[in-house]
Amino acid sequence: MRRTGISRVLGVHTAWTTVGDGEFFCPGCGGDRNYERCTGRRRFTVLGVPVVSRGETGPVVQCAACADRFGMDALDHPTTHRFSGMLRDAVHTVVLAVLSAGGSSSRTSLECAVGILRAAGFDDCSEEQLAALVEALRLDTGRLPEHCGAGAGLAIELHEALDPLAQHLAPAGRESILLQGARIALADGPYSAAERDALGTVGAALTMCTDEVNRLLAVAARTPS
Repeated sequence: MRRTGISRVLGVHTAWTTVGDGEFFCPGCGGDRNYERCTGRRRFTVLGVPVVSRGETGPVVQCAACADRFGMDALDHPTTHRFSGMLRDAVHTVVLAVLSAGGSSSRTSLECAVGILRAAGFDDCSEEQLAALVEALRLDTGRLPEHCGAGAGLAIELHEALDPLAQHLAPAGRESILLQGARIALADGPYSAAERDALGTVGAALTMCTDEVNRLLAVAARTPS
């Protein structure tokens, strides 16, 4: 009871000042929300009156919906809209990498790739467009070198698309992306060496160990299409 009485007399008050705003994925609400970025000044209070400065605190992120405050690392999680875009880009890059590694000349591989891309949100994708894009990438040695299965250019392309995404994916999500690439590679027969190299790079970019990648590729190869 005595502590309660003291706390009514003495306390610490924080005055928050908004210094920015934006949209984020709120950990409290579990969805995309607007936020305010705030800094605060702390003061000792006596009977509710600020008397002595205790310095600055923050910055923090305050959700405009639930009013909860979070550390700035809350902004590291992509919004649902941005995450969807990252996922579409990742699937598109994996498809191009696998086709460039050896499957673009096969109609069955192109059909499989188009189906995967349309399911990912590329509704207007066609076999002709995809084949032309892969051929253009093959000729663009600044992006994908001639031996793209083992080339540094392929690794850069895949890591740029997959590295920011991998940390936000559950294991099943990382496996799904790899297996989509495997389906394309297997559409016209067993994996070629270049396709295996490309899929190995995909797995590495998704932070999957070599043993896990090999296991999943073997399972995919045994699964009827």
